Amino acid sequence: MVPGMGDHVDKDLIAEAKRNWDRRGWDASTAMAAATSITRAHQIVLARINQGLAPFGLTFSRYEALVLISLSRQGALPMGKIGERLQVHPTSVTNTINRLDSDGLVTKEAHPTDGRATLATITTKGREVVDDATAAMGAIRFGLSDIDDATAHQITDTLGVLRSAAGDF
Repeated sequence: MVPGMGDHVDKDLIAEAKRNWDRRGWDASTAMAAATSITRAHQIVLARINQGLAPFGLTFSRYEALVLISLSRQGALPMGKIGERLQVHPTSVTNTINRLDSDGLVTKEAHPTDGRATLATITTKGREVVDDATAAMGAIRFGLSDIDDATAHQITDTLGVLRSAAGDF
């Protein structure tokens, strides 16, 4: 069971919070409800994804890194490039790649032309795991199995406005 899910609540607690904010006369109750909804949806989807990836010994962050490396032309990327593309701190990349390395899914090697960089290279086992995990993610529609493609497009477009305004792309 996914934590925080399956414990049915009879009312929408975010809508209840918005009503309470409105009663108190606090500003930005609509924005609070939207932000809280985004955060809660993130928790739900991430829990579903991590549950689907657990049989492969992966979390979403390790899965993302493994997919990124597997999609590169050479099957290898500098760790700094992984951090840039996944938009995570170098320490997070190091921890993620170290775990993938200890699981035999990638190897770490010195960069052939940049003595300061380390390459993460996907292994044969890593390719098999990423293919199997990706099939599993497709089967659960990345945690969004209860919404259709039209709704998924709407969510992507709506959040794209937020992301663009924040300078995310």
